[in-house]
Amino acid sequence: MVIAGGFGVGKTTAVAQVSEIPVLTTEAPITELAAALDNVDEVPAKTTTTVALDFGCVAIDDEIKMYLFGTPGQDRFGFMWRDLTEGALGALVIVDSRRLDDGYPAVDYFERSGTPFGVGINLFDGVLSHDLADVRWALAISEDTPLVTFDARDRRSVIDALLAVLRHSLGRSG
Repeated sequence: MVIAGGFGVGKTTAVAQVSEIPVLTTEAPITELAAALDNVDEVPAKTTTTVALDFGCVAIDDEIKMYLFGTPGQDRFGFMWRDLTEGALGALVIVDSRRLDDGYPAVDYFERSGTPFGVGINLFDGVLSHDLADVRWALAISEDTPLVTFDARDRRSVIDALLAVLRHSLGRSG
């Protein structure tokens, strides 16, 4: 399962919350050069960023083990997405409802690739900045695409979001 989305939306946090193995992360400090290239103004407290991937694993039940591949969020790392998504069962696109524009590239990518996906709105500080119907319209996602709210810091909440995508993916393949 791929965990994708814009810069600073909670991808690394989500993988870390559910992984039952030590998470492989490629976090690096945000340098002055990186800050100039990436839109860091909207997430000023963020001091590190994923530069390749995050990898974790969670057992859904006795038969299903889900491998998680978190993508970097910056456009300049977009060239890696094809390799990270090849063979994926599906993707959870994480969106910050305060910055919906950051979700467009990931939604567009998965629509074009045909990879089943769902959208999870990470509730920063428990706040949903827009109604779900408005988010669905703004991101132009179809009615059959799962759209859920969750908290990337809460294990159960992340698992619920992943299960929504898994059910969608399995429903499309069967």
